[in-house]
Amino acid sequence: MSWSALQAASPSPAPHPTPLTVGDATDRASDAASWVGQNWSTWLSIGLRIIVIIVIALVLRHLIRKALTRLIAHMNRGVQAVEGTALGGLLVNAERRRQRSEAIGSVLRSVTSFLVLGTAALMVLGALKINLAPLLASAGVAGVALGFGARNLVMDFLSGVFMILEDQYGVGDSIDAGVASGEVIEVGLRVTKLRGDNGAIWYVRNGEIKRIGNLSQGWATAALDVTVRPSEDLGEVKAAIARAAEGMAEEDPWNERLWGPVEVLGLDSVRLDSMTLRLSAKTMPGQSAGVERELRWRVKRALDEAGVQIVGGTLPLLAEDFAPDTSAGGAAPYALSAPASRRSVQASPPPSQPDRHK
Repeated sequence: MSWSALQAASPSPAPHPTPLTVGDATDRASDAASWVGQNWSTWLSIGLRIIVIIVIALVLRHLIRKALTRLIAHMNRGVQAVEGTALGGLLVNAERRRQRSEAIGSVLRSVTSFLVLGTAALMVLGALKINLAPLLASAGVAGVALGFGARNLVMDFLSGVFMILEDQYGVGDSIDAGVASGEVIEVGLRVTKLRGDNGAIWYVRNGEIKRIGNLSQGWATAALDVTVRPSEDLGEVKAAIARAAEGMAEEDPWNERLWGPVEVLGLDSVRLDSMTLRLSAKTMPGQSAGVERELRWRVKRALDEAGVQIVGGTLPLLAEDFAPDTSAGGAAPYALSAPASRRSVQASPPPSQPDRHK
């Protein structure tokens, strides 16, 4: 291979960069300055628009949160105003209402911040000339998927919000939620925790609760049935019950748990062997079972002292209800005791026959 061919096959050396002259630098600087001069007004308007959007959003969020705080404080002052009255002691629990108002305020403040700041973020993106159509379409698809896939979660959350807003129950209340019953130990926006009578903790989703029976709001009712013999004197029975109820209302701690006098409502039923009197009294919420037990104990003692017998179920047979039986000491008649009777003959074994083969 010739020398000329080797020179043609070898790579050519890289060209040296052209040195930047003062004229080129001046041209580039003038181009950049002209480009900035053409676009600075657009940038300034966009920046000012973004700043105004952010400032308005922050001010609006602050004003709304401040208004919600004042509303919650006004609710708490209303609770404190009626706390010392009879109605306040009966229906209002200041600490519980305070916790409820704080929970409502927290939820409303969070929702307000999400709506205001989310709207401001979309407006900022629009000011930056960013096409929001794909973003909104993706958000719509995500919302539909979330609605189908997490509908139970959304339903639980909404049920929890309305439960708090309506003050259906709170921590410490005894409720019957249909699927479970017991004492409320924790209230959440999605799940309510109950402690059952046997100590078990039930986690109940708020969306599954279709009905609520609150046994701790207002007052409870203690009901008691007293069944006596129909021959007893009703006036004497009522007087004995009244004595027992008065003694119970004067002693601790029953004087605080009884919120009204024990009333004899009258005869609930009258039968041939018994008659039933119905007693009723208003009690402190959640104390009706204990009041019923104590009242039953005291009524039984008072009726025993008055000589009145309490009966239940089948009336016991007493000695004076029977005429004396003269044949009680003899033996009971028996069909097989008479040898000539037909039944005795049938029951006796047949006589043995002699063996004729001997």
